[in-house]
Amino acid sequence: MTKKSESERRPQVLVVEDEESFVDALGVGLDREGFDVTVARDGHEAVTLFDKNNFDFVLLDLMLPRMSGLDVCRFIRAKSDVPIIIVSAKGEEVDMVLMLELGADDYVTKPYRLRELVARIRAVMRRRENHEPPVCEEEQIICGRIRMDIDARRCFVGDHEIKLRKKEFALLRLLLENPGRVMTREVLIDRIWGNDYVGDTKTLDVHIKRLRTLIESDPKNPVNITTVRGVGYRFEVSADE
Repeated sequence: MTKKSESERRPQVLVVEDEESFVDALGVGLDREGFDVTVARDGHEAVTLFDKNNFDFVLLDLMLPRMSGLDVCRFIRAKSDVPIIIVSAKGEEVDMVLMLELGADDYVTKPYRLRELVARIRAVMRRRENHEPPVCEEEQIICGRIRMDIDARRCFVGDHEIKLRKKEFALLRLLLENPGRVMTREVLIDRIWGNDYVGDTKTLDVHIKRLRTLIESDPKNPVNITTVRGVGYRFEVSADE
């Protein structure tokens, strides 16, 4: 029996879920879509399996026995940048925001359609495959066609230098340092304006709009700074970069 090449290898998915009805459906559906599935039915089992295996993806329920999904997410992120999608019946925005702040890549609320879930999985995996980490030297951040000279406070798009105000520079830097990751509005405001900021949150949108006019080829149809509706923003490196 010949060993499968890396290109033929099926993605390994850890499904952390305690509801048997969802486990059965996910196992069958994801197998048909070309994934190998390992199931953990509580938080402790999830972290044990994660330590012993090399998973390509994690589907993580929030409400788990023995150890919460919140703690599992925190544990995984401390060790790995493997993609994580939260799958939960809890739709409260505060839970979703908190999980994204801890490093989850996306979320889907129950009940969901398998087709939608698989599409989300493939989209997150593509983003991870297409985005090389930004090159961070002592004084520079390079991400796609954007280069920031931190000490000199200069920013270039290709060979063209763009002029940024202080907050714009800080905001773009934060986005570039987290490519492909959803940055919630709360995190962006807290990091750039401070946790005691009490002004209009539309200030963030104004800054994002100006950044788009400076770095996007078509600011009305942005491909670099994209909006995650109801949550925040994400920096993407477009395919032609």
